Amino acid sequence: MKQSMERQISRRSFLKTSAIALGAVAVFDLSGSKTLSGKELKEREMPHVIVKLWPGRSEQDKKRLADAIVKDVVTYAKCGEESVSVAIEEIKAEEWAEKVYKPDILDKQDKLYKKPGYMM
Repeated sequence: MKQSMERQISRRSFLKTSAIALGAVAVFDLSGSKTLSGKELKEREMPHVIVKLWPGRSEQDKKRLADAIVKDVVTYAKCGEESVSVAIEEIKAEEWAEKVYKPDILDKQDKLYKKPGYMM
């Protein structure tokens, strides 16, 4: 029995390793058991939006903001709502220059599509 069990485990391990090495792993849509193509998989994996702002907004306000962002991202990025994720990070005002302005605005001006109307 023990030898049979070891044989099953090693066979299972071998098959799993072989499938991964050969790129034969299928990804399934659990909502309908459909195999996803590479394009469909990529569309489900993006985009992710991070909003950094000062603390003080209510959970309801943050939820409304996230909902509005999702709506616009779906419209303009041409993806499904299930593909979009939104994170909201609260940064204290006294830490804004160090944690946001310098690394995300000043050092990445070539990536900004909307620059702030202030300087630090």
